[in-house]
Amino acid sequence: MKKILFPDEEEILNGLATDIYFVRTKEILEKEGLTDVQVRAEFHVYGLPEEYDFAVIAGVQEAIHLLEGKPVNVYGVREGSVVKDRWPIMIIEGPYSSFVTYETAILGILRHYSSIATKAARIKRAAGEKTVLFFGLRSIHPLLQAVADRAAFIGGVDGISGVLSKKYNKIEPTGTMPHSLMIVFGDQKRAWLAFDKHVDPKVPRIILADTFFDEREEALMAAKLLGDRLYGVRLDTPSSRRGNMRKIVEEVRWTLDIHGYKHVKIFVSGGIDEKEILELRDVVDGFGVGTAIAMPKSVDISMDIVEVYENGRWVPRTKRGKLPGARMVYECIDGTAIVTRFDEQPRCPDASTPRPLLEKLVENGKILYKEEDLSEVRKRVLSKILKP
Repeated sequence: MKKILFPDEEEILNGLATDIYFVRTKEILEKEGLTDVQVRAEFHVYGLPEEYDFAVIAGVQEAIHLLEGKPVNVYGVREGSVVKDRWPIMIIEGPYSSFVTYETAILGILRHYSSIATKAARIKRAAGEKTVLFFGLRSIHPLLQAVADRAAFIGGVDGISGVLSKKYNKIEPTGTMPHSLMIVFGDQKRAWLAFDKHVDPKVPRIILADTFFDEREEALMAAKLLGDRLYGVRLDTPSSRRGNMRKIVEEVRWTLDIHGYKHVKIFVSGGIDEKEILELRDVVDGFGVGTAIAMPKSVDISMDIVEVYENGRWVPRTKRGKLPGARMVYECIDGTAIVTRFDEQPRCPDASTPRPLLEKLVENGKILYKEEDLSEVRKRVLSKILKP
């Protein structure tokens, strides 16, 4: 048995990361001579949490690699697309037997990535221009660290903390110190000075200011000790001792200001979600958010066969409760979105030429979609969610 359970990449690419009923379905199709039956399978958002008004789709780049070399065409939205509930986001066109065992993995990739990216986008929208850093890796299995960092960054956070993200996502991790540093030293001043002495000068000096004394006292202590070198203080007070966080922040800000340390920024972390951000964003400079992003409410994504190719034409056919026939989403210059039949060409109310959101990503097994720089994907998301 492995010391840490994880499937090999080849096992996933070979369709083994699946549910047993798909393996049995493939076997039945082969034995019944139905391996050539062509279908259009549509992936669509099929339920957002009640308070959500959009979803950010992520994981597209990984998902299509599972279909590389298969006799299929894939149409889908780009990484970081902002979509609405019930919209189609991907269509696989080809022999069902060639991709039947990949449904589980593709859905898992899209749903997990998109759930994290969507929550990150909601957090960033709430914070607005204030900094949001993702510190949620301790909430998830270590095998998912690079995935979570990537999804959160796509969703709009300003920084991530995972060391492995530098290798896998080309994102430089950020972060300063844990409480354990001060506890080991037994003296916060000694710990802060050691950090300032040994850590790369390019790393901002953001001091945890709540380990042994109250926030106001430690923040002022750090400011007097480090002076202009101090970039900011982070307040991470446990909920058991927190009280009114806004009043604590206002007290720290006032104290720093009257002692001449107006340059010192204030960051808040520890159990932060949208509610806390909305309450504090006018009095702090940034937030560290962990569990709320790492373990968000789920964006439900479903896959259904919606058309079967028979007698030279595509015939709409799906289970009850779902819309028969493949669909396409178009966007007009004025932002209007139009959902139509897959092969239908709509007209925009502003007379502009509609742009299809589902592009051809794979053609007969060849990947057409070019990898995008994550910073550009993030910018595209922010341009949608931070509109005035």
